[in-house]
Amino acid sequence: MNGFADLELRNRRAIPLAAVPDAPVDRFREVVLEAVTAGWRLTSLFGMPEGGDRTRLLAVVADDQAGRLGAVTTVVGERYAALTPHCAQAHVFEREIAEQCAVLPEGHPWLKPLRRHQPDHRPTQSRALILDPDSYSFFQMAGEEVHEVAVGPVHAGIIEPGHFRFQAHGEEVLFLEIMLGYQHRGVESLLESLEPVRAVLVAESIAGDTVIGHVSAYSAAIEALARSHKSPRAQAIRGIALELERMANHIGDLGALAGDIAFQPAAAFFGRLRGECLNLLMTLSGNRYGRGLVRPGGVIFDIPQPMVGEMKDRLDQLRAELEPVARMMLANGSVQARLEGVGLVPRKQCAELGFVGPVARACEVARDVRHDHPYGIFRFAHIPVSLAWAGDVYARALVRWLEVQRSLEFIVEQLSSLPRGELRAPCGDLRASELVVAMEEGWRGEIVHTVVTDAHGAIRRHKVTDPSFHNWTALAVAMPGNQISDFPLCNKSFNLSYAGHDL
Repeated sequence: MNGFADLELRNRRAIPLAAVPDAPVDRFREVVLEAVTAGWRLTSLFGMPEGGDRTRLLAVVADDQAGRLGAVTTVVGERYAALTPHCAQAHVFEREIAEQCAVLPEGHPWLKPLRRHQPDHRPTQSRALILDPDSYSFFQMAGEEVHEVAVGPVHAGIIEPGHFRFQAHGEEVLFLEIMLGYQHRGVESLLESLEPVRAVLVAESIAGDTVIGHVSAYSAAIEALARSHKSPRAQAIRGIALELERMANHIGDLGALAGDIAFQPAAAFFGRLRGECLNLLMTLSGNRYGRGLVRPGGVIFDIPQPMVGEMKDRLDQLRAELEPVARMMLANGSVQARLEGVGLVPRKQCAELGFVGPVARACEVARDVRHDHPYGIFRFAHIPVSLAWAGDVYARALVRWLEVQRSLEFIVEQLSSLPRGELRAPCGDLRASELVVAMEEGWRGEIVHTVVTDAHGAIRRHKVTDPSFHNWTALAVAMPGNQISDFPLCNKSFNLSYAGHDL
C-alpha cells in the first residue's frame, strides 16, 4: 500500500513511532479507505492527546492474506471528515473517538454514545463533550402496528447489564438497537498509569472469561517493547492454556444453546464437561480461569512430566465423553430445525463490518489470527481454520464444535512434545517512542492490544480491542426478521462480552 510505505509492522513486533507515516488528514483518510477497498481490514483506530487542542489519530489495518499490518497517523483539531460513510468497519471506532477525545467525525451516520459513561481520555479539559451518554436518543420506527420492547439493562439471569431496544411488528423484530457501557471500569487508563505488576492484573480482568487471551496479548506487547524473548517452552505452555480456555468456553456455549432450546441431556453433559476443561486450567495454574499463569517474559508455572501424563489421560477421557454428546445434539433433527435459519449474519455484511472470530468463520470468512498472523507456538504448530457457511445459530454452534476438536488435538500434540527452555525471560525497560500491535485469537475472536510509548519509555496510549467491540453489531444485524422470542437463542449463539466491550 502506497500510504504505508515499506512499514515492517508485524504482529507483536515493535517499531519506532517515527517510522509510521504521518499524513495530512485528507491523505490519512484516503490511505485507510484505499487499504480497505484493496481488502485490508481495520483492526484498530483511536485517538491520543497531541498537545493543545490537537488529537493524533492512529489507524492499524491488517492484510490477512499476506499476514501484514500497516499503520498511519494524522493530527486533527476539533473535527475531521468521517471514514464511516465509505468504510463501515470504522463506525464503532469513530463513535469511540468522538466520545473519548471530543473530536467530531463529520458525516458519521450514527453518531451516538458508544458506552454509557463519561470519557477517560480527553485532549483538553476545555473542550465540551460531543456525545452525552445521559441524553441518548433511541431509534424509533413509525407505524400504528409497530411497537417497542425494551429489555435490560437489568436482566432476569445472573448476567452482565446491557440494554436492548426492539422495534417490532407483532412478534417479528424489525430493528434492534443495543446500548452498552454499564460495565465501564477505565481499563485503558489503568493500563497506561499503573505499574506493571498491577497492570497485568487489570489485563487479566478485561473480560473475566478471557483471562489467557487478554493477558497474553498484553504480555506480548510489553515483551516486544522490552525486547524480551520467550522460550519455546513458555510459548507452548501459553498455547496450551489458550486452547484450554477456548475449549471451556465453546463447550459451555454449546451447553447453553442446548439449554435455551430445552434439549436438556446435551445441556447437562456439556455443562459438566466445561468444568473438566476449567479443572485442567486449575491443574496447570492453580486457578480455574488461568489467572496468575501468563506474565511478561513467559509463564509462572511449568508442566512437569507427571502432570503431562495426567493431563493427557484426562483429555482422552474428555474426548470420549464429548463426541457422543455433540453427535446427539448436532445431528438431531429437532435441534437442527430450531437452530437453522435463525439469527442469520450475511457473509457480505460480515466482510463489510469487519466481524471476527466464530461469527466470521460461521459465514465462511476464514479469519483467524493464529493462521493469518501467526505468533508464538502457532508459528510452528498450525491449527486448521474451522468454517461453516450458513451464518446462522447452527453454523456458529458447528464452528464451536469443530474448534473444540482441533484445540483438543493441538493440546495433546503439544503435551507430547514440550520443548525445553526457561519458563520466564527477564523484561527490562520499555523502548521509547515505539509502537507495537499485539494480536491474539481469543475464543471469541481477534484481541488487539496496541501500545505506544512516549519519549521516556512510559506507556503513552494502550488501546484494547476485544472481539466483542466488533461483534455486538453482528447481533443487531442478525435479529431483524426473527421473532422476539428468538433473541435469547441468538444472543447466546454470539455470547459476547459486556465488560470486554465497555472496558
